[in-house]
Amino acid sequence: MNPSGPSIFDLSPSEKLQLVEDLWDDLADTPDAVPVHEWQKQELARRKWNLVKNPTSGLSWEDVKQRIRRQPL
Repeated sequence: MNPSGPSIFDLSPSEKLQLVEDLWDDLADTPDAVPVHEWQKQELARRKWNLVKNPTSGLSWEDVKQRIRRQPL
């Protein structure tokens, strides 16, 4: 932390969320600049292959959202 000036830790929760959203949007604008590790590529390939072999094993986006909303806070 820099004692001579404000810090991101001094932001309100809503300001922090806005900062995260702005950072995420900035990264999304240049996806090629975001490093993807080889193990991540392999994991994505494995998951894709599993879905191709068993297409009914996945859930729709609507099902995922419903399951999340049913979970207690």
